Amino acid sequence: MARYRNHRQKRALMSEMNVVPYIDVMLVLLVIFMITAPLLTTGVEVDLPNSDAKPVEPEKQSDPIVLSINSIGEWFLNIDENSDVAIDSETALKLTAQALQAEPSRGVMVAADENINYGLVMEAMVTLQGAGADKVQLMSDPAR
Repeated sequence: MARYRNHRQKRALMSEMNVVPYIDVMLVLLVIFMITAPLLTTGVEVDLPNSDAKPVEPEKQSDPIVLSINSIGEWFLNIDENSDVAIDSETALKLTAQALQAEPSRGVMVAADENINYGLVMEAMVTLQGAGADKVQLMSDPAR
């Protein structure tokens, strides 16, 4: 009887790391971040007027309260997560008063579209002062 030897060749251990799964994971994460990054910028699109005013130094405490007024006169407040929902002046007064009671040193700003009526800007400033804001700053873009 012929004896068949089992000629198994011994495999050498692989000392290289397989990076293909890591590349796949990185590409998936890249796609996720590319999709979610534009969604993280919250706020209302406002075409601010241009001016040569010197910039105000930002306060170190926290983000300022910004009341934005778009080109059709809708108000938006950046206090809570619903900053892209239009509000009325009474709601803006109530929410701003609550935020200023919690942190009185918080800055208050108005970002109004350059094409709206000046009366709407004044109404916004009066509303913010009625909520307890001592200083209300107007936002603008640097001159071109």
